[in-house]
Amino acid sequence: MGKDYYAVLGITKAATEDDIKKAYRKQALRFHPDKNKSPGAEDTFKEIAEAYDILSDPKKKDVYDRFGEEGLKGGGGSTGGGPGTFNYTFQGDPHAIFAEFFGGRNPFDQFFGSRNGGLHEEMNTDDPFAHVGMGGLGGLPRSFSSGMGGMGGYGGTSLTKRQDPPIVHDLHVTLEEVFSGCIKKMKISHQRLNPDRRTGRTEDKILEVEIKKGWKEGTKITFPKEGDETPTNIPADVVFVLKDKTHPVYRRDGADIIYPAKVCLRDALCGCTVSVPTLDSRTITVTTRDIVRPGMKRRITGEGLPLPKSPGCRGDLVVEFEVKFPERLSTSARETISQVLPPS
Repeated sequence: MGKDYYAVLGITKAATEDDIKKAYRKQALRFHPDKNKSPGAEDTFKEIAEAYDILSDPKKKDVYDRFGEEGLKGGGGSTGGGPGTFNYTFQGDPHAIFAEFFGGRNPFDQFFGSRNGGLHEEMNTDDPFAHVGMGGLGGLPRSFSSGMGGMGGYGGTSLTKRQDPPIVHDLHVTLEEVFSGCIKKMKISHQRLNPDRRTGRTEDKILEVEIKKGWKEGTKITFPKEGDETPTNIPADVVFVLKDKTHPVYRRDGADIIYPAKVCLRDALCGCTVSVPTLDSRTITVTTRDIVRPGMKRRITGEGLPLPKSPGCRGDLVVEFEVKFPERLSTSARETISQVLPPS
């Protein structure tokens, strides 16, 4: 007598396709080695996967129903009914089948507390989806309930895959880099599938991020599907978000740059000249004969950052005056100021 795969799943030969899926779900969760620590659980878990692999595939199931395990594995018949050439050997990964069935690259997040933990105490192993509120056919999520074919070697209709959420990284740039534009090379490591489409490998990749002139803080640069790839997911997009580095001289205000010019109280009252550096290493002289009040500004047109949509045009360089008041005054200085300055 060969193996009774129906008995392995706890069903009869009259079981429907939905019954087979429900039985696999129940048994796989019950005997998963991360939950069931009893001796032989790993072997039982593999046997459950093999039973599902056969009974969920119409061709394999037909041969098994007519000729039993011997016919399925080359010792009995074929799909034609005579001495057969059908030769089946289970070569699947039971853990991969488990992940594929539940439609997630890490089903433990959904059903188990952790890989080293166990099934949540409140979860019902007869109907684990009752706890997480999953809908769809046979307890499967609705997006995976249609098109579930046989899973021998991932045969049959493929499951609907969902793309992972974007992976977002901040990309810090200087004002000089925004002024001139540049290329940033960012090294990432991601998982890629081997040709067998089951096992994976880690690959390093250099992504070249083109920073265009005048780009604003918050600009997003997206590299589609550069996240980790698994048999059950669509890789996430990798997104870089521009962030301005703090500049030692300027502040940024859109396409304008602000230069704080500190002047003493005497110069503020009597007039002054300040030398203002530019982003392209020139110096512009700004002279005022007016009284400089705190917060007074002088705008130098066209000396700011390029405009993102019109890189040939530029914002302004804004000189923002800061008046430095003395810490103390001598008695004679007080008297002189009192005589010179009109009363308020």
